[in-house]
Amino acid sequence: MANRHTIILMQTSQNKATRTFMDYDSISQAMDGICGLYERKLKELNPAVQNITYDIADLYNFIDGLADMSALVYDHKMQAFLPYDREWIKQKVFQHLKKLAH
Repeated sequence: MANRHTIILMQTSQNKATRTFMDYDSISQAMDGICGLYERKLKELNPAVQNITYDIADLYNFIDGLADMSALVYDHKMQAFLPYDREWIKQKVFQHLKKLAH
């Protein structure tokens, strides 16, 4: 799974102008990026709170609350990007955070 170029495609609201992407060198970096995106949103919503904590359900709600989120992950054998949905992203984020906790 290391060094698999990953592009996260997302749309934050129904407005198509909110479509954007985030580009990473690996799936792990992409999952870090998604967590960072959520953490920045929490800080924006709670500017007076210094230490913000959240659990996986909160992160899942954030991901589910987006109008759209998917991933394109490069497959070296096929020499193509393979698409994955938000459920796959939630699985990978969970595995990533679990690995960081141990």
